[in-house]
Amino acid sequence: MKEVVLATRNDNKIKEIVSLLQDINIRFLSLKDFPSLPPISEAATSFAENALHKASIVSQFTGKLALADDSGLEVNFLQGRPGTLSARYAGEGASDEENSRKLLEELKEVPLALRGATFKCTLALVSPSQKKEVVEGKCRGIIALEPRGKGGFGYDPLFYLSQFNKTFAELPLEVKNQVSHRAKAAAKLRKILSEYL
Repeated sequence: MKEVVLATRNDNKIKEIVSLLQDINIRFLSLKDFPSLPPISEAATSFAENALHKASIVSQFTGKLALADDSGLEVNFLQGRPGTLSARYAGEGASDEENSRKLLEELKEVPLALRGATFKCTLALVSPSQKKEVVEGKCRGIIALEPRGKGGFGYDPLFYLSQFNKTFAELPLEVKNQVSHRAKAAAKLRKILSEYL
C-alpha cells in the first residue's frame, strides 16, 4: 500500500483529510510519525507557497509522497485578513477561541450584509523526485455575530452558510465533507492521487 505523509501535526486537519480520502487505498502517516523533523516555517504570503514549501521539505526528509494543507479564512471587510495568518491571528500559539475572539472584535460594528468571507484550502502534493501538484478549494459564507455549534475546529463556529442556516460547526460531518473548502480541494486531489497509485 502506498504511503502518503500529511505535512501536519494538527489532529483536526489529519482527521478531516483522512476522512475525505479514506476510500483511497493509501496509508496515511503524519509528522507525528517523524518526531525528528524540525518545525517548518509558514512565512509565505500565499496558501499555495506555504503548502508547497511544507510538502517539499517533508517529501525530501521522509523520501515519501507528501501532502500539505494550507488553509485559511479571508474576510471581505478586512481586505482578506486573516488569510495566511488564520491559525495565528491573535499571535503565535493562539487558540482557536482567541483567534475567533479577535476576529469578532474587529467586526463588532459590522452588519451581517458586510461580513462576507471565503474559506480557502490549498493542497500540495510533492513526490520524492519533486514532482509537484497543487489544487485549491473555496467555500463562501458569512461571519456570524457569535460562535454557534460544537463541531469542527478553527473558525467553523463563526462560518455561517445561509443555504443551510447553520455554521460549519453545526453541520453534520457528512454535509460539511461535501461543501467545505477542504472537501472541494480533496475532490480535485483524488484524481491526481489515483495517477500516483
